[in-house]
Amino acid sequence: MRLLVYSHDTFGLGNIKRMLAICTHLHSTIPDLSILIVSGSPMLHSFRVSPGIDYIKLPCLKRSDSGDLGVRYLDLDIEQVIRLRRELILSTVVSFRPDIVLVDKKPEGLAGEMEPSLRYIRCNLPQTRTMLVLRDILDTPESTVQTWSEHGSYKTVEWYYDEVIVLGSQRIFDVCSEYRLPEAICSKVRFFGYVARQHSSRTRGEVRKHLGIQEGERLVLVTTGGGEDGLHVLSASIEAIQQIQAYQRIRGLIVAGPELGCKQATQINMAAQACAGIEVVEFIDDMMGYIAASDLVVSMAGYNTVCELLTVGRKAIIIPRVKPVQEQKIRAERMASLSMFTTILPDVLTPGLLAEAMTRQLETDTEETYLTREIDLGALPRISDLFNEHGRIRSSHLPAVASSLSTMVSMATA
Repeated sequence: MRLLVYSHDTFGLGNIKRMLAICTHLHSTIPDLSILIVSGSPMLHSFRVSPGIDYIKLPCLKRSDSGDLGVRYLDLDIEQVIRLRRELILSTVVSFRPDIVLVDKKPEGLAGEMEPSLRYIRCNLPQTRTMLVLRDILDTPESTVQTWSEHGSYKTVEWYYDEVIVLGSQRIFDVCSEYRLPEAICSKVRFFGYVARQHSSRTRGEVRKHLGIQEGERLVLVTTGGGEDGLHVLSASIEAIQQIQAYQRIRGLIVAGPELGCKQATQINMAAQACAGIEVVEFIDDMMGYIAASDLVVSMAGYNTVCELLTVGRKAIIIPRVKPVQEQKIRAERMASLSMFTTILPDVLTPGLLAEAMTRQLETDTEETYLTREIDLGALPRISDLFNEHGRIRSSHLPAVASSLSTMVSMATA
């Protein structure tokens, strides 16, 4: 079976990390599955890619704080790069001839770049199943309805997609009602739960020993994903840890992110050097191991980070991104209403407020596994079941197709 995965790439690492987690699980559970990822993520090569999974790298795009698309690296205008990406995607579909296509988040792709490929699949590959993968929350209902209406996304999903996989819980956020999906689309929607992350191969003790954490020391892990807009969280966290060190043995590990600007990275490193017991790294490929090794996590409220925290059952303070979309703010509010995490909005964030929240969390001996009791983390096995179902249906059609072809050959040679 051949799987083609489209993952857009304008901001942060979340989209590609989520789709890679799905791909890795699918490849480990479905025999003879070949997976080809199409993405412009500049960090795709930094992740571990299993045998049986490969990727085609598209030219990078970026998105400003106001939401406008731009070219990240090439000295070309945006229309040229979008046309190039669109043609690369279409040629890949034509040559690869996938059995299943997973499209991440945007039904028509960035700037409509998936539309020619979706049309080709519908007209020329009738056995191919096309599935839209949505995270739990896209943006506010008002903004999402307006965007989907302007871009024709409702019609795109109705015409071209066979299933809509929602990686979330209907109880927490019902995309059908919140985003006013018509019945023709709602009938395709399946809520699969959140994506549990694979646990690290290293134990908590091994990671803490590697970091030099001594008996009685508490470890605070600070991460903002790619880091492109994480300076305020990183700076406040360093100052907060410094304040707490006056009365508590605490160490800090700051994961700055590969997309933090050079000047900002220098600023963070200088601030950390002035404070004993704080280490700054740009990127780690074993985030699950470091989360499990920590006593407290400070992070933004991206989908992947929240799933990592829920998988491990780690206490956390989350500071959501609120622009250009409010997806993280909504997720943080819904999780806070279930007493999952402590939430601080960025417009009220100060080092003092963060230090107080850190102290409360570190002094609370709450059983960590309580976090996972209320949240469905079963998305990955359900996606595997869906693929296996499609494989069985496809296999059942092959004898009839083979018989028809044999008849046609006999007639042609008679």
